[in-house]
Amino acid sequence: MTNQTNPLANEVRERIAHLREYMKRADVQAVIIPSTDPHGSEYVPDHWKVREWISGFNGSAGTVVVTLTEAALWTDSRYFLQAEEQLAGTNIQLMKERLPETPSITDWLGVVLKKNESVGIDPTVNSHDQAEAWANELMEKFCINLTHIPTSWWDELWPSRPQLPLEEVEMQPLALAGESCTNKLARIRKEIGKKTLVVSALDDIAWTLNLRGSDVHCNPVVVSYLVITPDEAHFFALPEKIFSPVGENLRSHGVIFHPYPEFYNEVAKFDTYPLLLPTNSNCEISTRCQRLIAEGRCSFAPSPIPAMKAVKNEAEINGFRQAMVRDGVAMVRFLIWLEEKMTKGEEVTELSADAELTRQRSQQEHFRDVSFDTIAGYGAHGAIVHYEPTPESDIPLDSKGLLLLDSGAQYMDGTTDITRAIPLGPLTEDERRDYTLVLKGNIALSRAHFPHGTCGTQLDVLARQFMWAEGINYLHGTGHGVGSYLNVHEGPHQIRMNHVPTLLLPGMTVTNEPGIYRTGSHGVRIENMMLIVPDKETEFGTYYKFDILTLCPIDTRPIVREMMTPDELQWLNAYHQRVFNELAPRLEEKEVAWLKEKTKEM
Repeated sequence: MTNQTNPLANEVRERIAHLREYMKRADVQAVIIPSTDPHGSEYVPDHWKVREWISGFNGSAGTVVVTLTEAALWTDSRYFLQAEEQLAGTNIQLMKERLPETPSITDWLGVVLKKNESVGIDPTVNSHDQAEAWANELMEKFCINLTHIPTSWWDELWPSRPQLPLEEVEMQPLALAGESCTNKLARIRKEIGKKTLVVSALDDIAWTLNLRGSDVHCNPVVVSYLVITPDEAHFFALPEKIFSPVGENLRSHGVIFHPYPEFYNEVAKFDTYPLLLPTNSNCEISTRCQRLIAEGRCSFAPSPIPAMKAVKNEAEINGFRQAMVRDGVAMVRFLIWLEEKMTKGEEVTELSADAELTRQRSQQEHFRDVSFDTIAGYGAHGAIVHYEPTPESDIPLDSKGLLLLDSGAQYMDGTTDITRAIPLGPLTEDERRDYTLVLKGNIALSRAHFPHGTCGTQLDVLARQFMWAEGINYLHGTGHGVGSYLNVHEGPHQIRMNHVPTLLLPGMTVTNEPGIYRTGSHGVRIENMMLIVPDKETEFGTYYKFDILTLCPIDTRPIVREMMTPDELQWLNAYHQRVFNELAPRLEEKEVAWLKEKTKEM
């Protein structure tokens, strides 16, 4: 791609040049710019999208490093192709994470910098743990210093920087939350004992206080901090966001309100009890608590909240099930619309398909937003793992090949995440074979029975085994937790190749999304959301299994039947029967006939 086809290239070079002027004045030879915000968020409010602004790369994950003469972006396999396009002409080098030839950030800095030079970070958007690791590696291996740069740099360098969001905060009704704020605080206090916990993760705060907001695109959270002492709870947020009913409700649960900007000045004053900082707390927090750390009255430990939040209660599980029915209805109506458009030869593009699916979801009860920007990749775009169509990249769908559609919604009673690879006409043998391998992996994981003590890493091979036999692999995770009308990516459990020790427990939601991606040709991914449920008790212990939450047909037309076993076909037929039974009562007669055809036995 040339500069002429990357309209941001010249601006990005100018922004980096301006940053280098600040670096020279501060005697800083490199700056590390992450994707996150002061709360360690995966997706961040526009105010903190500094990495995107400085580089032009808008993927959700990536770290930019700027030196006085060079610049580089580290990102994972989901964004390799996207990053290549968006970095073209910017003079920012792409560093492909997890490839053997790619150096780490610190190793690269060790080559391009000299001894005793300095690397700067914004302490508000870098975690204490990450900064400490960088500082130790840089000093021990290369005698390079890590230092803090003023947060104010970005306000000065970015004149049109968005302000902090001011949207109104809402309470999540108890009927949907399933547990009061008072009870959650009591459980947290029981876990931490006579200590004070500082909470900065936005979804942890939203869950604890039964609050929802719209401060982060697709994530219904509120920019805030929470300090939980053995006796009180202190909530820091912008006053303009807290209207009377919310404020009164919080006060009724013993929550004391403070303005958001006061947090850093106040945090070290909560010193009556030993202070606990979660391991992902930002450096500014640990710097403000330096005295307490030195005195042994402040320590770092994992927060107990993510593990609590991951296990859904009965009300949340019921909410998920209801949300999945409505989402399934929206998906069926969209698929019918798409099929009719393609049959008539009317133009459909990636963006118009996305718009129609969002329209169908928006007509469902309790719809609030999409849960992430839709990935609608036709043909070769489907091989870009997290491709999001733009007006510049949007292409029309043709009556052949596959449309990879990964989408989801935020309903007040649940969050959805579903992927289907949709055949639009004749497929190649490679497309059909890849589709079948992905489906076999999805079914194998769906059918798993596993004992208590199992983590996601131990199950990951079930989804990959058939691909591995063919020398095929994918570099993203197989599954992640999903929030209850919260973040679509929720930990601490995952299903992936690299070791994640968190145990899989009943009540946890997790996705199942193996995929195959052929650069320049096509992509296939099939994803359902699942709930971990009790299975059986045997002399060898307690066993669990997965209950499929997602309700939407898996297209059978691309399947190479000879590659499927009788057990796999039986599973698929049973799943389709359940989809039909649960969705048909919500559909019109014409839609029921369509669904009956799509879910018929193979």
